[in-house]
Amino acid sequence: MYTANLSLDHVIKQPKGQTEKAPVVFMFHGYGSNEQDLFSFASELPEEFFVISVKAPYPMQPSGNAWYAIYFDDANGKFSDDEQAVESRNLIAKFIDEAIAAYPINKNKVTLLGFSQGSILSYAVALSYPEKVKNIVALSGYVNKDIIKSGFENNNFEHLNFYCSHGTVDQIIPIEWARKTKPFLDHLNIKNTYSEFPVGHGVAPQNFYELKEWLEKNG
Repeated sequence: MYTANLSLDHVIKQPKGQTEKAPVVFMFHGYGSNEQDLFSFASELPEEFFVISVKAPYPMQPSGNAWYAIYFDDANGKFSDDEQAVESRNLIAKFIDEAIAAYPINKNKVTLLGFSQGSILSYAVALSYPEKVKNIVALSGYVNKDIIKSGFENNNFEHLNFYCSHGTVDQIIPIEWARKTKPFLDHLNIKNTYSEFPVGHGVAPQNFYELKEWLEKNG
């Protein structure tokens, strides 16, 4: 499958019967995964979407990739490398612009779909650069305010729309962290939907059906 030579490796799925610039879903995988992971969802998404699944820039051993390092043996518990996360946030923002220039996609209909680390970065990109994004599907993540551009509270968020979901027995990212998302977005007057499902760190079938329905309405 042809993909343009852009700053981040990626795979694409083109929409069926496309005659004009298509709405686009950018997919951002979790820690230790790759661009093929969420791409398995692509054929199940509404067929009018152009889908671009992106590989994180930091390779891990023995396989997989990360958007930023996590130090599991840190004395204070899990510690994320926020400097790397900010670099990845800016890489993604740049990549969105590159993709819009390279592919027949609609710059006004951009959806970010992230899982775990990819979800955390989707929040950061959308809140730092809201002019680049319309919809955000944030699966099994949370808002890390330390990786959002300073002064983000003054941005214009009136066109943004978030679908957020989390597993109630998530063993990687505590449900308590995710539950702070809705009040945080509400405080910024950002349109959002928040759902919980009785699963761990993953996407339940009913979760996928709900996000697909949400995309069909809001894409």
